[in-house]
Amino acid sequence: MATKTVIITAGGIGNRMQSALPKQFILVHGKSILEHTINSFYDYDNSIQIILTLPEQWIVYWEEYCKTSNVLIQHEIISGGKERYHSIQNALAVAKGELIAIHDGVRPLVSQQTLINAFNLAQKKGNAVPIFPLKESIRFVDSKGSKALNRSFYYAVQTPQVFQKDIIVQAYKNSFHEAITDDASLVEEFGETINTFIGNEENIKITTPFDLKIAEYYL
Repeated sequence: MATKTVIITAGGIGNRMQSALPKQFILVHGKSILEHTINSFYDYDNSIQIILTLPEQWIVYWEEYCKTSNVLIQHEIISGGKERYHSIQNALAVAKGELIAIHDGVRPLVSQQTLINAFNLAQKKGNAVPIFPLKESIRFVDSKGSKALNRSFYYAVQTPQVFQKDIIVQAYKNSFHEAITDDASLVEEFGETINTFIGNEENIKITTPFDLKIAEYYL
């Protein structure tokens, strides 16, 4: 069985949550969203290397939270960079696993089955990206108007996105540019075919107060 690392990115500052406290630190049922996320990966594999990227100005806050809340799961903290891209570059420098997952810190509802499927597929084919079908009609909108699209061809992309180490390390040697929206897009630009599978519907990225209500319900 391949050794594993997860890089959990937690660089948000809470603007869309309308909160002075960054969303990853908001408490849900007595634990921060970030702690719930860490627990999900530890429950999957208690030997996984957990690397957490945080804004430098919030590292002391998190360290104090871990002390007062008795967070015992071992993890490494890396100072985030200017963009998410740079934060992951910093984390990759200390990643040890043969398989490396990259996950949003504010996705605490990832299921154990999604984690199993992601790591297994990446081990077999080099990478794995969870997706989920869109439920609503969609339209393409630009300055000329709008046009209906066939939603059956479009999926929402989730995390964790899992890669064999040599693939993701090589991909992150490419220069950053605005078209890089996630890790899979960077790896795809590097020339790899992306392997997808259906994730779990509740694996949402908690961004707004409405998302927080959903998380409170599930957690």
